Order: sequence, then structure tokens, then C-alpha cells
Amino acid sequence: MTQSNLTRRAKYRTLARVWRYARRYRALLFGSFALAAATTLTTLYIPRLVGSAVDLLVGPGEVDFPGIGRLVVKILACACAVAVGQFVMAALNNRLAYNTSRDARYDAFSQLGSTPLKYIDERAHGEVVSRIVADAEQFADGLLLGVAQLFTGAVAIVGVLVFMLSVNFKIAIVVVALTPTSFLVAGFISRRSFKLFRRQSELRGAETGYITEATQGVRVIRAFNRSEAAEAQFGTLDAQLESASRQAIFISSLTNPATRFVNSLVYMSVGLVGAFAVMSGAMTVGGLVVFLSYAEQYTKPFNEISSVATEFQNALACAERLFELIDAPTEAQEATSSRERKRALGRVEFKDVCFSYRPDRTLIEDFNLAVPPGARVAIVGPTGCGKTTLVNLLMRFYEVDSGAILLDGVDERSVPRAELRSHYGMVLQETWLKQGTIRDNILMGAPNVSPEEFERIAVACRVEPFVRRLPQGYDTLVTENGSEFSQGQRQLICIARVMARKPEVLILDEATSSIDTRAEQKIQAAFNELMTGRTSFVVAHRLSTIRAADVILAMKDGKIVEQGSHDELMARRGFYYDLYTSQFRE
Repeated sequence: MTQSNLTRRAKYRTLARVWRYARRYRALLFGSFALAAATTLTTLYIPRLVGSAVDLLVGPGEVDFPGIGRLVVKILACACAVAVGQFVMAALNNRLAYNTSRDARYDAFSQLGSTPLKYIDERAHGEVVSRIVADAEQFADGLLLGVAQLFTGAVAIVGVLVFMLSVNFKIAIVVVALTPTSFLVAGFISRRSFKLFRRQSELRGAETGYITEATQGVRVIRAFNRSEAAEAQFGTLDAQLESASRQAIFISSLTNPATRFVNSLVYMSVGLVGAFAVMSGAMTVGGLVVFLSYAEQYTKPFNEISSVATEFQNALACAERLFELIDAPTEAQEATSSRERKRALGRVEFKDVCFSYRPDRTLIEDFNLAVPPGARVAIVGPTGCGKTTLVNLLMRFYEVDSGAILLDGVDERSVPRAELRSHYGMVLQETWLKQGTIRDNILMGAPNVSPEEFERIAVACRVEPFVRRLPQGYDTLVTENGSEFSQGQRQLICIARVMARKPEVLILDEATSSIDTRAEQKIQAAFNELMTGRTSFVVAHRLSTIRAADVILAMKDGKIVEQGSHDELMARRGFYYDLYTSQFRE
């Protein structure tokens, strides 16, 4: 199948998807179509009134002023009715277009909640944002123009044709004979502009992704004196987008003048044939005025539709990218648990677990581990050995390729993800704060915590001292992921968020890496209190912080090469001994 056929099929599939969203609002569609028919037919009736008025201007002293006055009143009434109808129709079309794009945007955002993290990790976040925000907005604007012109244009073409046939059949045939030329020209240009607009949307997404990346890393870019290089790379992306946009707009803009040229030929043909008809007595001057008006109104929809062809083709390309996100793979469906949530004991087992991010490169192979309830497990090893991967597998952010992970003897895959994750509390090295107050962020996973318990958690996590200095205290708004706070303060809020949830199993992935040594000692004391009676997994590079762990797992290349307490592993003078002592060497 050729590329053009694939593009055409993709366009038809996109149109079908748009229709499935739009038909949810049948009342708006019906109302818009009814008003389009009413206003168009009323508009077409006005030339008949004008023609009748012209025929009443027979000659000097023979003008029928009373008759003309009555026709003028009718014309004004029709014009007012058309104005009101078009106003209401525009409101209906507006609601239809933006409700449709809102539903598509909502489905796309909802899809992110069930899309595997692998899909999101493999794509630039800015590109995903561009699809939900920019592409959805372009889709709405193009759909609004398309719907408005489609309804009125279709009714106008059919209505004018009927009126012309009723006035003079022969001249109407001349108009109909030239009509396919306009369709062929518009269709030829439209097919080529769609591919260009799709390319434009792809480049817009890439540019948005790069802007997001550069904005988030602006400090690093400046620290490494890479501002000029970043500008150059942005310039390259912007030049590509400019080139694609110019081509798309240029090609699509040919539609309007091309169809206008064809329509001018139609108008000229009607005028020429009509003039001979008047001279031969087959038509009155008023009839010719009516026919010329109808010829203009017959060609007008083609001009209007072609004038919005640019926006409509752009809207289809943007809708296609939005639907691609909606059609992204979802996590495997799972049955909703009907049982009441019970507190977990915290016994965790890895049985012959194998996992890889890429099929051709195994990361974890035949991994086995049994962690009794309440044990503190520290995981150490060089970068890339699989420490954080174990965290992702525990939380089912990624699924194991083979083997099983059991919580209290139950395969985690048989437990709904929401229920499973309610037993875990996780603090990562990377902090994330949502927009809202500090209180909202701490209570994000436990909104029913009492004020007394909230205060105790805030004091234990060392949040209270720096919050006390803020004018609004815990009601201080957090913006831009907490950029107004230091990295350490953001980490403290994240730690308090987990402590408020009181999970049965704790996961600390470099949780104190951004906190100074003095604060870390106090946080460790709080962690010790929190970890009492709870199973804990601690991923750490500073090995001095995990000396008190019940079990230390030394990992290398996705496998446990050593296992035991700190003293036992130091006595063996093996892999862990080398890791630990390397921190104190010059």
C-alpha cells in the first residue's frame, strides 16, 4: 500500500474518531444543523424578494412604492431572523467543538494514569504535554471552524441549487457542470496539506519537549556555559518547524484562490448566459439579479470551506496525535478487590525474578530473596546494578518478566495495584510536590490524619522549624514543584508525606541524599522510629547510613553477590568491603 493511501486511511480513521466524540452531543448537532438550514434558506429567500422589488421598478412614473415598501419590511425581517439564528448557531457550534476537544483531552490525560511507566519514560515529557495542551487546542479551533462552515455550506449549496433550478433550469445546469472543478482543486490540495500539517505537529511537539527540558535544566545549562549551544539546537528545531509550517500553510492557502478562480468562472458564465436570456425575453431583469445573487451564494460556501481548510487539516493532524496518546498501551486489567483492606505483615519474597528494560539486555536474572516481617534491608552496589529497579518491581511500576514477588505469601500480580501500593511508602531521591499548600502535600496520601498526629509528624521530620518561619505556615502555597524551597526542605516534606501514611513496608531510595549531615542524623532517628515493626528497603550510596541494617544486599550486574550484616560482610573483605572502604580512601 502506498504512503498516500496510508495517509488517506489515517485521515478517515481520525475523522471517524472525531465523529464518535461529537455524536455524544446530538442535541447540539441537531440544533446547529436545524439553525443552519433555517438561516440559509432565509438568506436565500432574500434575493427572491430583491428580484421582485427590481421588477416593480418598471420605469419613470410606474414604480410601485407600496409594493416595494412591503418587500423591504420582509427583507429586514428576514435579515434580523438570520442574524439571531447565526448568533445562536455560533454558540451551539462553539459548545460542540470545545466539549468534543475537552472530552478527548480528558481521555488523553486519564490514559496517563493507566499507561505503563515504560511508555512515559521513553518519551519526552514536554512532547506529551504538547499533545494534551497545544494539539487539543488546535483541534478545538479547527473543529469549530469546520463544523460552522460544513453545516451552513452544505445547506447553502443544496438550497441555492434548488432555488436556481426553480428560476431557470438551463442556467442552473451551467453552474452544476462547473462545480466538480472546484471540488477537484480543493481535494487535490487538501490531500497534500494534511501530510504537511502532521509533520508540523510532530515538530511542534519536539520543540515543546526541548523547551520543557531546557527550562527545567536552565541552571545546569548555564553552569556548563551551554547557553549558546542550547540556543543553536533550539534554532535548528525552530527552523525545521518554520519550514514545515511555511510549506503546510502555503500549500493549503492555494485552496482559496484556486476555488475563487473557478467560482469566478461560474459567476461570469451565469452573467453571460443570463444576459442573453434577458435579451431574448426568457428572463426578466429581476430574475437575472436573483440568479446572479444565487450564483454568488452558490460559490460562497466553496470559498468559505476552502478558507478554513488550513485550520481543518491542522486540526485533523493534531487530533491524530491526540488519539495516538489515547490509544497508548495500558497496564493489564485486573479485578477489583472486594475484600476489606487488611494490614500487611510485611513479609516480602523474590522468587526467581528476571527482568530487563530491553529484550536484548538482561538486568536482573534469577533473583531470590526472602525478607521476614519487620526486617531492615539495605541495598548497595555500583550505579546501574539494579537497586532502583528492585523498587520499581516492588511497587509494580514495571512487571517482572518471569518469577514472582510475594507480599505475605501472595503474588503481587494477583493484588490490585491500588491496594498493593497502599501497603508501601516510598521516598525517592527526586522530590515532587504538587501545587497546593504544604499541608496538602503532607496529607496527600492520608487526608484523615488528626491535627495532633500531623504536628507530631511535622516535628519528627524536621519540617516544623522552617515552616514556622513562613508567614502562612503550613498554608503556604507550593508552586513550580516547590522551587521556593531548598532541595533539602522539599525532601523533608516528602518524608513527612510518607510518615503520615503509616505504611507497612517502607522504601527509601536515597531518601536523605539532599539533606545536610546534621539534619540527616535527626531524620535517621525519625526513620528508626517509623521503621520499628515495619519491613524496610533502604537504597543508599553513603554506606555509613545503613550500618544498622539487619541485612545488607551487595548487588552487582543485577545479582546479589554478598549478603549479611555489616560486620559479617566487613569480615569477609569482599565486594562490600571494597565498596565501604573506598569511601574513606584518598
